[in-house]
Amino acid sequence: MSGLLLASSLLTNRHAEPASPPAAQEQPERPLPDDTSLPEIPGTGVLREGDSGHGVYELQVRLLQIPGLYDGGAVDGRFGTEVRQAVARFQKRFSIRGDKTGVYGDNTRYALMLSTK
Repeated sequence: MSGLLLASSLLTNRHAEPASPPAAQEQPERPLPDDTSLPEIPGTGVLREGDSGHGVYELQVRLLQIPGLYDGGAVDGRFGTEVRQAVARFQKRFSIRGDKTGVYGDNTRYALMLSTK
């Protein structure tokens, strides 16, 4: 008879609601505050003379890959006159429009990334 009770118990609990996941697995809905800004990805954004950092370093490395643009230029992460002139040469050689001459904006970045590794 105990087998009959066990089967009866299983049948009555069959329609019970499924167990909810443990609280540790649930992710509460937390809206971001209005003033939260996402971190900038290194190497993105407009770069111009006077800027410095990883994005400029990446730019210098890419400029060196195209002969005649930045030959022998420093790879020091500083956007100086030589980098500005190299960016301007690249823009002219590849007919880049939409960015100011010598400024590494979105259009110039896209074209340089397609042209280099």
